[in-house]
Formats: sequence, structure tokens, C-alpha cells
Amino acid sequence: MKHRIHFTAQDMARTRIAAEPHPLLEVTISARMLQEARGGPAIGAWRREVRGRLDANRAGLLLELNPPRGWAPSFLHPLPSSGDAQEALERARATPRKTVEEQMAFIAERQRHPRWAAHLHDDVRLRRRLFDGLQHVYDQALAPYWPRIRACLEADRALRARDFAAGGLERVLAGLHPGHITWKPPVLEVTGTISRRIDLHLDGRGLLLIPSWFGCRLPLLDPNAEPQPFLTYPAHREAAVAGPGGAPAGGSAAALEALLGRTRAAVLLTIADGTGRTTTEIARRVGISPASASEHTSVLRSAGLVTTARHRNTALHTATPTALALLVS
Repeated sequence: MKHRIHFTAQDMARTRIAAEPHPLLEVTISARMLQEARGGPAIGAWRREVRGRLDANRAGLLLELNPPRGWAPSFLHPLPSSGDAQEALERARATPRKTVEEQMAFIAERQRHPRWAAHLHDDVRLRRRLFDGLQHVYDQALAPYWPRIRACLEADRALRARDFAAGGLERVLAGLHPGHITWKPPVLEVTGTISRRIDLHLDGRGLLLIPSWFGCRLPLLDPNAEPQPFLTYPAHREAAVAGPGGAPAGGSAAALEALLGRTRAAVLLTIADGTGRTTTEIARRVGISPASASEHTSVLRSAGLVTTARHRNTALHTATPTALALLVS
């Protein structure tokens, strides 16, 4: 279904990209993906792994409240101030009963939901089961992959910052998700997961844009989020999500050269010294050819030290958390 988001000049000034990843939002989107058979090889590999260790009884309530298409309650993914999953989980558990009741009533008017959901606001044990299930799905579906996913989301933000510097917010909006998010000034058209059309007038609040690893197919629009509505879009990511791996202890520049070789160590240091570098920038700063820079970044990427976001004709390389831990002396 095509939704329309109407912007004013004030909305353009207040629209921003989320400064921190939102792990519980990724959990609720991943709950949708677990119930589908789409998403490409990376999602398919992740889905097989997670289904193999997920406890269906513990996860059942959460999955039922997050159908592949349609509305899902936003109290399941409060947006944390720090990007910390445990903080967000605590905020979710502390959701007031009135908020639960209002959100479930809002959804019930628009789509069918499980019968038990009507009692969620006044049944403490039922809510505890739901939030325990949220914790379980986070532990099994997101936590093992979070370092790589977070690196991908941070790389995407670096890429959008370059888009903004080159062409302003309009360029960012036009490049979010071609085919599913279309900028037709002053309206952003979105193909979303909700079957009823939404005409959202931002009324000066602006829009929060949230890059998502699991939101790779359709954007998720929440017109009722506070303090401003949000829209997810797919982060540029690599072909697969690797496990987190161990972060080596920090070492000196000489030790890094001994480990990686002088040129590759210089490439990694160049990438880490900023908010991302293109292949051409790396080549210029290190004093090597673009082909050589591309080869070195490929090896670093395979080792889990670099994430590459590709957009239009640009490849932007950023250091992963593992690489940053390696570089700490």
C-alpha cells in the first residue's frame, strides 16, 4: 500500500537520521522476518540459524503481535537514548497499562489480532510473558549478530551524511529505498507493511529516519511515534551477517603492522580515522592505487574489520567495533 508523508519547510528542517541504533525496533522487525520466506541469502541463513534455537513457546506471543504485514504495538520498541538494548527492554517492561490499552485498541480497529491481546493491559502475567518473549527473541535473533549489524548501521549513517553534504535532505530522501520510497516534493511516497493507506501530515514535527538491517524489504512507518513519527529504510549492508567474534586486545601501531602488514595496517588506520572513507580517498591518503586499496579493503572486510556500504557509484568503508577494539592501545 502506498502511503503519503507530507512535508513543510519546517518539517524539512526537523527531519533527521537516528543518532543511535534501535535494537528493539530491529527485534520487532526481525520477528516479522522470521515468519516469512523472503529476504535474500543473508536473511535466509540468519532465519535458519535462529529458528533452530528459538523456543516457540517463549517467543509465541511476540510473534503473534508482529505479523509479517500490518500494525504492531510500538510499546514493544521504545526508542532508547543510548542505543542500549537493556535500557530499551526496561522501558518496554515499564510501559503504563493505559498506553498498552490505547495501542491495542487502536490496532483492533484496523486489523484482527489474537483474542488474548484484548486482555494484555489488565493481565500482569500475560504482559510479563510477552516481555520475557521479547527478551528471548533479542537474545537469540539479534544479540549474537549485533556487533556486525551495528557496524552496518553506523556505516549507513556515514553514507547518508555524505549524501546530505552533496545534495541536502532532498538527495537523502530520494535515495532511501528506490522503488519503495519515492520523493515527489513536498510528498514522500512509501510502500509499507500496512494495508490501509496513510496520509501523514507532519505538521512541523519532522520525520525520524531509522536505518534498519532487517527492514530490507518494506519500510515501517509509525505515524504515532513520539516525539516525532519515524520511518525505517534498509541500511546498505554486506551479503552476509557473520557472528560477533572475539575482539582482540589493543596493541601498538607496530604490532598492527606485524599483524596486517604495513600497507594494510595503514589502510585500516585511514578508514578508522574519520566517519568512513571511499576507495579513492584511501588510495590517495595511503599512496597506493585504487585497485590496491580495493583489494586491501576486501581482505579487511572478510576479516570482519571493515564494513562497506555501496550507494550509486560510491563505496564507503568504515571500521567495525572489532577493528576499533584492535586499534585501542
